[in-house]
Amino acid sequence: MTKPTKQSYSFDFKLALVERFLAGETAPDLAAEADLSSPVLLKTWVRAYRREGEEALRPKPKGRPRKADAAAPAETSELEQLRRENERLRAEVAYLGKLRALRAQKQR
Repeated sequence: MTKPTKQSYSFDFKLALVERFLAGETAPDLAAEADLSSPVLLKTWVRAYRREGEEALRPKPKGRPRKADAAAPAETSELEQLRRENERLRAEVAYLGKLRALRAQKQR
């Protein structure tokens, strides 16, 4: 029998149940005591815990993940920023030099 709404459980709650299961208590007994919808839910948590450790039991962020470039611009060092600015300024000087040369040619 399933519950009508989807229940979310805290990290500490899941961890405590998983540890008790690994200590030897049975899944149906723990599920009944904790008022879980099914012992299968507990077994899913145990499987995730064995595969990835405690972090698998932590709540996951909801929704689509942000794009890496839009979420937070990559932290660049001051040296890298100065190198980029230097490169841009060199290109600007070269462009202006060519423009001056073209104008000088037209005036002749």
